[in-house]
Amino acid sequence: MEYNIYCDESCHLENDGSNTMVIGGIRCPRTSRKRIIRDIMRIKAKHGIPERAEIKWTKVSKCNVNYFKELVSYYFDCPNLSFRSVVIDKTKLNHETHNQT
Repeated sequence: MEYNIYCDESCHLENDGSNTMVIGGIRCPRTSRKRIIRDIMRIKAKHGIPERAEIKWTKVSKCNVNYFKELVSYYFDCPNLSFRSVVIDKTKLNHETHNQT
């Protein structure tokens, strides 16, 4: 089976004030992709969220908490979605050794 994987990172900058970063990904079968996108677009429309608006968890507020609750419920109810993440302790990274900037 072929899959689509959508990845993102959080707090990945060296001096962003956080000692941890997370790299995560959501996976779905390619055959389910269009249906899942349509479902998410319906959820956005129901809550008055622009179709192209990025889903950013840092944007949760009292006025849109039901939108995010519905997205989380959709994820757990959808057998074709799976999530994995890696949490990294940035204090253990050695940028000098690996010539990273």
